[in-house]
Amino acid sequence: MSKKILVVEDTEDNRQILRDLLGMAGYDMVEAHDGAEGVARAAEHKPDLILMDIQMPVMDGYEATRRIKANPELAAIPVIAVTSYALSGDEEKARAAGCDGYIAKPYSPRQMLAKVREILK
Repeated sequence: MSKKILVVEDTEDNRQILRDLLGMAGYDMVEAHDGAEGVARAAEHKPDLILMDIQMPVMDGYEATRRIKANPELAAIPVIAVTSYALSGDEEKARAAGCDGYIAKPYSPRQMLAKVREILK
């Protein structure tokens, strides 16, 4: 049974890149277009991993991660922040919100798959 990854990302091009990358690596992908939808999809699908964009409409990735981690049924799901915010202190802010990992955009496909495999091992 392949692992299910929830991608919470508001940009279609970024979702398409991850759709191709994760699909070729044998993962099942569920998509959400904003943080609020991400929280709902996490509860609905109970994925093995969540890749969370930070800057999104409706609800940002920090708040979405806090809500997911506050739900006892979802709290153990690892969340990786995937963000173009790569300034000093941004990784700490993501981890403070509950993220288990951090990848700055742009990332290499190899870097993304290595992080996904590391978390899912």
